[in-house]
Amino acid sequence: MSTDTRATQPQAEAPRLRKPSWKDPRLLIGLLLVLASTAGVVALLDSQNTTVDVYSAREDIPVGAVLSSEDLVATPVRLGDSAGAYLPVSEGIPEGAVATRLVRQGELVPSSALGRADDLDRKPVGLSVEDPLPTGTAAGDRVDVWVSLRTDTNTYEEPRLLLEAAEVAELTVGESALGASASTLVQVLVDDRAMPELLDALANDARIAVVLNPGAA
Repeated sequence: MSTDTRATQPQAEAPRLRKPSWKDPRLLIGLLLVLASTAGVVALLDSQNTTVDVYSAREDIPVGAVLSSEDLVATPVRLGDSAGAYLPVSEGIPEGAVATRLVRQGELVPSSALGRADDLDRKPVGLSVEDPLPTGTAAGDRVDVWVSLRTDTNTYEEPRLLLEAAEVAELTVGESALGASASTLVQVLVDDRAMPELLDALANDARIAVVLNPGAA
């Protein structure tokens, strides 16, 4: 009768788990990764909660207006990484800086909205119009400018469109001595190509009509 030799062979001992040692490099690396991750999260939260002072517009600032301290208000805000996109109070107002686009009341002043007068591709021209514009018309709206050239003392040519969808930079409603509305001074932004023709029309006493163009972008 044969004997099963496998039954008499000693069983191999199962490997025992060893407690991790502080000298184990894997434990040290894992600990460093956890600490680095925690520090990064804390730094991120701290940067998001940091308050910086940037300038905002006290009133609407039209295109071409030279910025001064009277136009701006220091406003504490939490902007995180986007803080560099706005005009910081700590750096002051750049000398001779003008608004290259309309900055509305209460808006934080973007650094990209500032430039030099020579950089402007559109310049404001004042047009005096007798017919009042619709109520609520304001800076930033778009208007069409029509002109009727004078042919002699009392007659004018048919009106024609000179400027389409020109942006209003500023609007001032005048008043007569009795308090009634008189002419309205509309500052419109005109590029250099259209400037000579418009100035020629104004110099020759052409009739000017400004029509609100609400559909223009």
